[in-house]
Amino acid sequence: MEHFTFIVEDSFGTRLDQYLCSRLPELSRARIQALIKEGNILAQEAVCKAKTPVERGMRISVQIPDPVRTETLPQNLPLDILYEDEHIIVLNKQSGMVVHPAAGNPDGTLVNALLHHCGSLAGIGGKERPGIVHRLDKDTSGCIVVAKNDRAHTSLCSQFAERSTQKLYLSVTQGCLKEPEGTVFTNIGRHPVNRMKMAVVNPGSGRPAITDYRLLHYDPVTDSSLVLCSLHTGRTHQIRVHMLHLGHPLIGDAIYAAHPTRQKAKTGRLMLHAWFLSFNHPANPSRRMRFFAPIPSEFSPWLDAIGGESTLTQYTS
Repeated sequence: MEHFTFIVEDSFGTRLDQYLCSRLPELSRARIQALIKEGNILAQEAVCKAKTPVERGMRISVQIPDPVRTETLPQNLPLDILYEDEHIIVLNKQSGMVVHPAAGNPDGTLVNALLHHCGSLAGIGGKERPGIVHRLDKDTSGCIVVAKNDRAHTSLCSQFAERSTQKLYLSVTQGCLKEPEGTVFTNIGRHPVNRMKMAVVNPGSGRPAITDYRLLHYDPVTDSSLVLCSLHTGRTHQIRVHMLHLGHPLIGDAIYAAHPTRQKAKTGRLMLHAWFLSFNHPANPSRRMRFFAPIPSEFSPWLDAIGGESTLTQYTS
């Protein structure tokens, strides 16, 4: 258990949780609030609240309990690592791999593999687990960043929430989009009948979801299109639902598209790949990190038609 003691030198006139965020930047505000509720943070040796005002001369004691061990076990599974340092690890997730254990997928996940590769990833959110910041669907491949400590987790979560990251996905859809480019801005929530699906829902329910799209190539032989999507939000199945909303579900989508036997393009996988990811390094905000996940061979027929991957870099920033 870690112990910290602070004597307030100036009268900040601010909340206790806000003050501690400035003194303990490696902890998220949510984590600090949880510690206060658990009685692990005292002001003047007394139990306090997150909104307790900070006053000059106040003695603040902080105890950070040892991380709670999880039941998730490390597994020696292959990882395609694009970058790694003491703060983050960036991976090219393979199609077919689930990000974290859940009902029906108790092991064999990216989390299991990370626990084996990284060892103890303690302290993130108070639990001994990898700091998953964002997720990719099981059958989506490509770039995913994972935090290795609380400081990195807090920074990355803030960047995703503030939409200062850039996330570009390659997809192949059925048919040809009516407009060469555009933006889909809807609310996405659980499908009212099939709870395994997400759907565009009426305003006031679900959560806002914004996707920019650009048509890169249409193949009349297979009646399919290569589409570049830029995510401004990260809702479950967002691109899949938004392309369906436009009338052009993704090739190989077992949930939202027509049965594979009725699709002219045969790929054997969901045609969605998180190709590009950009964010500021958590420990050095002035350092912009840019990552490209190798494009799977299944995309080659459409990619070759536009001159290869090099033609896509104009869309990155």
